[in-house]
Amino acid sequence: MPDDPSFAIAARPSREYDRAGRLSYEGGTTFRIEPLGGSMPELQAVVDRVLDTGPYRHGDFLELPMVVYLVRDEETGDVFRVSIRNGAVRLHVLPETEAEGLRRFYEQLSEHSDCEWNVEDRVENGSNSS
Repeated sequence: MPDDPSFAIAARPSREYDRAGRLSYEGGTTFRIEPLGGSMPELQAVVDRVLDTGPYRHGDFLELPMVVYLVRDEETGDVFRVSIRNGAVRLHVLPETEAEGLRRFYEQLSEHSDCEWNVEDRVENGSNSS
């Protein structure tokens, strides 16, 4: 079994607003959580189970071509984005996100699936529109 990830945040994004008032994030850290080994769970179903059992308040971005949720952990107060893309769950750090909320989401993901997970962090330098 892989070691439990620390979810240490290497870089935080900064909020940017364009002249039309649209929000984007510059830079930041994303954690890619990918199932290991044999059976691949239906990722959206696993993420939905985690969100439905709490302690999360969440909403999805209906206009995007992939699943993206804005998630708030009601116990830690952490807010982050969750997306599903290319066979992996991605946790996108927002400016006030702390490691505890990300770690708790990962633990819930592990509890609601019957597979092991690999976690990689990625520091981003470009703009991420919301």
